[in-house]
Amino acid sequence: MTERQILQAMSGLMAGMFVAILAGTVVANALPRIITDLGATQSSYTWVVTSELLAMTATVPLWGKLSDLYNKKLLLQASLALFVVGSLVAGFSQNIEVLILSRVVQGIGAGGLTALVQVVMAAVIPPRRLGRYAGIFGSVFAVGTVAGPLIGGLMVDTSWLGWRWCFFIGVPFAVAAIFLLQRTLSLPTIRRDVKIDYLGAFLIVAGVCALLIWTSLAGNEFDWASWQTAALTSTGALLIVAAVFVEARVSEPIIPLGIFRNRTVTLTTAASFFVGLAMFGGTVFLSQYFQVALGKSPTVAGLMSLPMIGGLLVSSTVAGQLITATGKWKVYLVAGGITMTAGLGLLATIDANTGFGVLSLYMALLGIGVGLLMQNLVLAAQNDVPAAELGAATSVLSFFRSMGGTVGTSVLGAVLANRVASEMSANMPGAEGGETGGGGGHGAVPDISTLPDPVREIVENAYGTATAELFLVATPFAALALLVVLFIKEKPLKTTSGSERLAEEAAAGEAAERAGGTGRDAQAPGSAQPLSKGTAPGDAGGTQDETPVTPAR
Repeated sequence: MTERQILQAMSGLMAGMFVAILAGTVVANALPRIITDLGATQSSYTWVVTSELLAMTATVPLWGKLSDLYNKKLLLQASLALFVVGSLVAGFSQNIEVLILSRVVQGIGAGGLTALVQVVMAAVIPPRRLGRYAGIFGSVFAVGTVAGPLIGGLMVDTSWLGWRWCFFIGVPFAVAAIFLLQRTLSLPTIRRDVKIDYLGAFLIVAGVCALLIWTSLAGNEFDWASWQTAALTSTGALLIVAAVFVEARVSEPIIPLGIFRNRTVTLTTAASFFVGLAMFGGTVFLSQYFQVALGKSPTVAGLMSLPMIGGLLVSSTVAGQLITATGKWKVYLVAGGITMTAGLGLLATIDANTGFGVLSLYMALLGIGVGLLMQNLVLAAQNDVPAAELGAATSVLSFFRSMGGTVGTSVLGAVLANRVASEMSANMPGAEGGETGGGGGHGAVPDISTLPDPVREIVENAYGTATAELFLVATPFAALALLVVLFIKEKPLKTTSGSERLAEEAAAGEAAERAGGTGRDAQAPGSAQPLSKGTAPGDAGGTQDETPVTPAR
């Protein structure tokens, strides 16, 4: 594809990515109003948040595997269509049960977008040039993550719109993305017989959901040390062990276990987990801090997040341009780890009286660090795997980043809730944290404007102190991300796109077969190993097709 064609295709990809991120963040400031209007309970509040995130995280590996087997453009359009259906049903919901179900559909579509956008980018753009466009991707991710709560707050605060438009607003972007992709994106189609590992898919989804439900509800619906914790963790662990057993023995695993023999993939996966924790934890709880500890409205709270989004946007864009120009990428990962750790450490010093100028500096540092790390970790992994495993490698990183966000939101939310409760009990005897909205990231926050002055000051100080402790807990995880990044070995960026490499691998495999080899005996030097029937994709690390690649619109 030419530079112009790539930019045209990127417009559709970025529109799709934006709506995927928006789905998970736009309801943050609107949920109290939604729950009130639908007459729902506090437990339902939690499930509106977690159902979409659970569905997205659990299905990312499945979408990634499907992208290695079927036409990527059609899968991308299908995930956008699912998102549109889920959004429309959510917007027209008349009760909480329908809303939660629609959020699951939204999450499945968002899971496809999260995995497939990056897979398609790697398929059409060589790693050496990918840095330039990865900066755009990082910027869109930042805008969707941080601007979502701002948009949601504006919808709720605007009388002639209302909370239903939090769901409707993404529909035009999704529909436009479907048509843009149809007109601008051209990808090769691999024609071959495939087998879907339905048992492995079920075990992976069930195991991950059990663990995510535990991290989402523990500390809120039940204690961390309880029979519910024992039941969910043991069930999740058993299902994951069974999934590993199945995946190691089937010919077409959902997650090729052999991919983790690649050191770069393993290390970038671990780092992505910690980046997800920092990114989601920072945005979710800073918004709550602005509204409760500083007494700002939902709209103003969204605007106060702009320094972080600005830092992320600038760092990801500049780093992408420099990587394309120089071919060097590890220095930006190391710098990102240092800056992210410093930003979280400084945010651990805030309280209810911290000035906005100081807050802006700390948030900008956190944004710069995440921007340098997030997409460049994906670039490093995509550059070091065979073309036939781009989908699996990309989805694994996206999966663990989402997992980090889910775990971070749950664990840090529990830390915040417990500290708020203790602060309230110490300064206002007889008060319980839950009565003033001490539910962390999942519960309703108190309306500061309705509280008498003495009580308001106590609540503000409690949330200020608790938010600082939350960031203090998160700082060691950022340091672990930095430590992991130091062990990643820098390798030269490839100059051919994933589709071009796939075609080369297919041609090499056919040449080897015509020479009388089996794929393992007659492998061309430097080429991928063609797989014989029944060979697991992760075993050979090469192409999986046995017929020529044909272009398809």
